Amino acid sequence: MQVTQTYWLEHAWLDTHVEPGVALTVSAGGSADGTDGRITSLRTDVHTPPPGAEILRGLTLPGLANAHSHAFHRALRGTVQVGSGTFWTWREIMYSVADRLTPETYHALARAVYAEMALAGVTAVGEFHYLHHAPGGTPYADPNAMGEALIEAARDAGIRITLLDTAYVSSGFGQPPNRHQLRFCDGDADAWAERAALLKERDHARIGAAVHSVRAVPAAQLATVARWAEERRAPLHVHLSEQTAENDACLRHHGRTPTRLLADHGVLGPRTTGVHNTHLTDEDIALLGDSSTGTCMCPTTERDLADGIGPAAALQRAGSPLSLGSDSHAVIDLLEEARAMELNERLRTRTRGHWTAAALLRAASADGHAALGWDDAGLLEVGARADFTTIALDSVRTAGTLPRLGAETAVFAATAADVRHTVVAGRPVVRDGAHTLVPDVPKALAEAVEALRA
Repeated sequence: MQVTQTYWLEHAWLDTHVEPGVALTVSAGGSADGTDGRITSLRTDVHTPPPGAEILRGLTLPGLANAHSHAFHRALRGTVQVGSGTFWTWREIMYSVADRLTPETYHALARAVYAEMALAGVTAVGEFHYLHHAPGGTPYADPNAMGEALIEAARDAGIRITLLDTAYVSSGFGQPPNRHQLRFCDGDADAWAERAALLKERDHARIGAAVHSVRAVPAAQLATVARWAEERRAPLHVHLSEQTAENDACLRHHGRTPTRLLADHGVLGPRTTGVHNTHLTDEDIALLGDSSTGTCMCPTTERDLADGIGPAAALQRAGSPLSLGSDSHAVIDLLEEARAMELNERLRTRTRGHWTAAALLRAASADGHAALGWDDAGLLEVGARADFTTIALDSVRTAGTLPRLGAETAVFAATAADVRHTVVAGRPVVRDGAHTLVPDVPKALAEAVEALRA
């Protein structure tokens, strides 16, 4: 028996404009035609909630996609901000947290982090996963125990996940992994591919691939990772030119930029996303745009680590689709990431209006989902996955805004704190600001983080 649910949306963002009074019917189970968890009908001008409808007051948006996450970095919030330092000193603190994680503690932490994302309107996460083995590099009995912990954590928190299983072979160009990095490493890209092939997709989980960086995967092994993703038509992500030090080292070792190196080894393409893409040459931008390689900007992390402001506007003009991620989780707020991308560009150029609010929302929703392999999510339309989130229009941040200017309200006024409801696959995950599966998210976060300090 097919189970359906009707949602009445007081105001809904339909990609180009706001419609007041929208009734969505979703299939929430029992369907034999593949429509489970999808929008089966959408009616506008429904100014009175239909009988039995779940009422979502405020502005409903497509679910947000967090296209770049390292779940365990959430344990660093409020500690790595002490004093000064660089990306590289931050990395040493990150290693100390990574050394303490087990499959059990990682599941607990990731479940809480993904629940925090749901509270922020995120319905899908791209987890850039490189913490594969036990300390010292010894595989667990299940060689994918850590990845499985993340997949189950997403299920338990009620959101979708694309596990971007990450190849990590060396600590730098021609250098073996250090003692912290041994648990990231499979030995070489062939061994990585063999282990990653054991991961299985589920209704809420897709499996993708990642090159950690050009310094962590030798050039001769890049094609192995690219081929693995191509054979599966899976997303492929890569940290790219986040630091000038990496660019300089790549030029010394290979005589070319990281982007050119990736291009020469077949890594770029429409299913590939470069994360950060901060320090690029004009040729790099052209290579990424001409190949339709995506760009995932992570403005709150990039400013927290003093990485710099990437050429997002130029990349998009060149043909690189934009998505957004919270990366190290200094902040988990995709609306802030969207706002920051525009405001950073204003600071850099001293001009306003580089993107419309609608374009910024698409980067946070439909284009982010596409970068994670969920091409049928991130839109409020018939046939799309029934993933959406509602922000309040009566908070101290949004009160007085005009509902018809929904994109502007979402991007330039609202924050994650204004999320009232989040629905994934037609089922409420957040209702009235409370998570339906994780009863006390702050407590779950505090306990998971504290367990890593013991």
